[in-house]
Amino acid sequence: MKKPRNQVLDYVLYLIVRLAAAFLGVLPVRVSLSIASGLGALWFHLPRWLPETRVTIPDWSRRNTATKVIAAPIRLLASLSRTSNKLLGKFREHRNRAELHIRTSFPDMPEADVQRMTLESLQQLCLMAVELIISPRLITRWTWHDYVETRNLAGAIRALADKRGCILLTGHYGNIEVLGTSLATIGFDMTAVMRPFDNRYLNRLLTRRRAQSGLKLLDKGGATQHAPEILESGAGLCFIADQNAGKKGIFVDFFGRKASTYKSIGLLAMRFDVSVIVGCARRVGRDFRYEIHVNRVIQPEEWADKDDPLRWITQEYTTALENLIREAPGQYLWIHRRWKTRPKDELADAA
Repeated sequence: MKKPRNQVLDYVLYLIVRLAAAFLGVLPVRVSLSIASGLGALWFHLPRWLPETRVTIPDWSRRNTATKVIAAPIRLLASLSRTSNKLLGKFREHRNRAELHIRTSFPDMPEADVQRMTLESLQQLCLMAVELIISPRLITRWTWHDYVETRNLAGAIRALADKRGCILLTGHYGNIEVLGTSLATIGFDMTAVMRPFDNRYLNRLLTRRRAQSGLKLLDKGGATQHAPEILESGAGLCFIADQNAGKKGIFVDFFGRKASTYKSIGLLAMRFDVSVIVGCARRVGRDFRYEIHVNRVIQPEEWADKDDPLRWITQEYTTALENLIREAPGQYLWIHRRWKTRPKDELADAA
């Protein structure tokens, strides 16, 4: 049974986010992005800069009320020490996971480049979080072209214009928020499949901000039920396609390793005979500038003669995502547990 959330803590976190949004809203964009980059650098360096601490509460502090009062500062320090160690442990875990994924994906990469890419990846995640707050005031119907360039969108425009419906895919790469809101602002009829935040206050805030651009949202839990009507209406259905699908997924190659991938995307494409479009919003330079780029449009006739069309489609769009990531790998979320689930034969060999 899922543990109930602490609504008070959730609301406090929501208030902190709103205060941060108000603070960042009055700063120049470049300053806000510099703060985000600095937070990413702290995330990268703190686990090595700060050792774990241990504060021991003495036995005498439990004897009576007076000793408990005297030892109150020690108890506070011990509590802060536990919280700090837990936070540093998470930072260390994230950094180590990112480094492991990068080393395995780029086995010939020098260690200095592995460290640099890990830093860039952590900074990119912090930048995306800050840009989620500031982008609604930057990307509007009248100003989006000041911040976003488009590249190779002809195939995607044709797929959306013919009103047959299509599936649009991206990964944990670049800025998925800029991608969705920019395309919706331009005028594309799209619905994005999303997993709601556990914090209902933050989820309500994020949903409202996404909807301001015209981007329609579909709860991941209702995707199977509502996806058919969206595609039949001729709209685009958007997925983040590099999620670990667990034991029920189909395993395809991703950076030289098998990765469990959801079958639903390929099955929907086959059932409704629609194109699969793979693209991203990739940062250009250090300012708030992005390039929306489509690198693959998979047409239904391409899989018509395949022996295993589901596997072929899944591998094809996964390879397209990998090719995008290789162009600027520092913008990928390398802490993501993409390879968490392993194939049965690999587990059997390990045993």
